[in-house]
Amino acid sequence: MPNTTNPNTTDPNTDPNISDPNTAADNDDAGDPSTGCFDDADGASVAQLRAEMQRLADGAVRGRRTHGLSLGVQSDDGATNVQVAAGDAATDDNYAIASITKMFTAALVLGLVDDGRLRLDDRVIDLLPELDLAGLHRHDGVDHTAELAVHHLLHQTSGLADYWNGGIEKQLTRGDDRAYSVQDTIDIARDNGAEFAPGDRGGRRSSYSDTNYQLLAAIVEEATGGSYADAVSARITEPLGLTETYLFGVGGHRPAPVVLRQGKQSLSIPLALASERGAGAVVSTLDDQLRFSRAWHRGELFEGGTRRATPHWNRVVFFALAYGHGVMRYKLPRWMSRRPVPEMVGHSGTTGSFLFHIPALRCHVAGTFNQFAEPARPFRLLPRIASEIAAVQQGR
Repeated sequence: MPNTTNPNTTDPNTDPNISDPNTAADNDDAGDPSTGCFDDADGASVAQLRAEMQRLADGAVRGRRTHGLSLGVQSDDGATNVQVAAGDAATDDNYAIASITKMFTAALVLGLVDDGRLRLDDRVIDLLPELDLAGLHRHDGVDHTAELAVHHLLHQTSGLADYWNGGIEKQLTRGDDRAYSVQDTIDIARDNGAEFAPGDRGGRRSSYSDTNYQLLAAIVEEATGGSYADAVSARITEPLGLTETYLFGVGGHRPAPVVLRQGKQSLSIPLALASERGAGAVVSTLDDQLRFSRAWHRGELFEGGTRRATPHWNRVVFFALAYGHGVMRYKLPRWMSRRPVPEMVGHSGTTGSFLFHIPALRCHVAGTFNQFAEPARPFRLLPRIASEIAAVQQGR
């Protein structure tokens, strides 16, 4: 599922496909992941943080087509943990995290590279012999399918069309549920044609495509010899103790996630949710998401953590977003806000879900609007969340 749309922001002087020259390794404000969100996290400051987050959540649900919001903030060391909810949401909801699933897929791929079971330059056609990939990537009359490598999929530099935009999104937001296989997504992408050649502009051009992560989930299955769900369980949820995180549609004993909405309409799309696999099928909770974020960024799931996953940032979707290996950076330019907004690294989802690390504030933020309408709304809320966290830290 695509992660967002432009949240009413445009920059006519910026080419959205040109990568930012800065990398995570060059960021001097990355913060120390071993420290907490507050240097002196006494009860008063935590209570103030909770009150401010509740105020933001209450205000957010007064907006149009907003029925609920769950929101969590946790320090890098886990010592400070604040969760609030408003509207029809609860802090212990199981919810579809949508495209945040891509962080799970990226962690699996990078972990398999660490184990020597995959290489980033492995060709996709060699890894997926059971799928019909013929003519998948054609651009300007040239077939580039044989050039596609794992790193192109991870970094969204493949140029492959996004199957989600090939009619599936419109069907699902109308409530017309349907199942689709990995081969179905390949066929849709093939029919829509590629946007550019793999690795265009020296790998500095990305275009967000869920097709990349359907293929990566299939590659994970080939590399492990099991299902994608089994890989998530063995390599992520069990080691981290994420007892409320699972792949939708796998195992009958799991609680159903809260019902998704499209505006005022409740959506029942279980077939589609299960079909999203490594592109968007994970269900989780605030507790589990915050624990996962801490592990992902500090390298518990694959060597190097954030720095390993961000060899360079390529801009995607709109000018404030950039992409690495299964992770995005949200960085507003100074002219767009009254106060500086710190860089945030994580992912969002088309259901209004969000999971970001804010290195300068030494905190992780998770939440969901659980709403397909206006998927960009987290990007309007996140700067306000960061501002309130900073104010509490500074004793304002």
